[in-house]
Amino acid sequence: MSRKYKVLFLCRDNSIRSIIAEALLRELAGHRFDAFSAGPEPAARLHPLAVAQLQRGISGGAVLSPKSWLEFTGEWAPRMDVVIALDAFVGGLHAPVFPGAPAFVDWTIADPLAGGHVSADEQARLFDKTFWRIVRQVSAFIELPQYAQPASNRADAANAIDTGNTVNAVDVASGGAKPVRGKAVHFEAAAITTVSSSAAACT
Repeated sequence: MSRKYKVLFLCRDNSIRSIIAEALLRELAGHRFDAFSAGPEPAARLHPLAVAQLQRGISGGAVLSPKSWLEFTGEWAPRMDVVIALDAFVGGLHAPVFPGAPAFVDWTIADPLAGGHVSADEQARLFDKTFWRIVRQVSAFIELPQYAQPASNRADAANAIDTGNTVNAVDVASGGAKPVRGKAVHFEAAAITTVSSSAAACT
């Protein structure tokens, strides 16, 4: 029986970047991926500007909420195929060990709140920039050939993921990202400069 690839997105408080990535992967390729997100210091609620971005066309927002990454480390936690860190705070040895030895890669997308106090218009612009960078990252990720078919079992999933010796995580803006932990993953998607019509509908 075929199954979906399970992908866990991480950022510090799981209220902006990882939440957006989870929602986008579910929206754009929910037939092939089960998307999750979490962080070490989960916020009490989603950031309102992240919610505003998702309300532009992303369905399923009601199921999104900040969660601790410890929820994904227990014996009964879903076994991830890929864990994607969206900031340095959750990358590398900072992250716990997740069951199933998933591939662990680093996209490192800037926190739109990192600039401190800015005007409301500038803050909205930063959130919009973050949103579209994640759109490009997720769009490139789902086009990778190793994820073209559903995983039929754990062995097939491992074979699909462990197809190379280095991690070349899709990073449209910087042209690359570095491996941080877990199985080697070889990503060879061309940089995507345009997004699908489904992604465009998010705006």
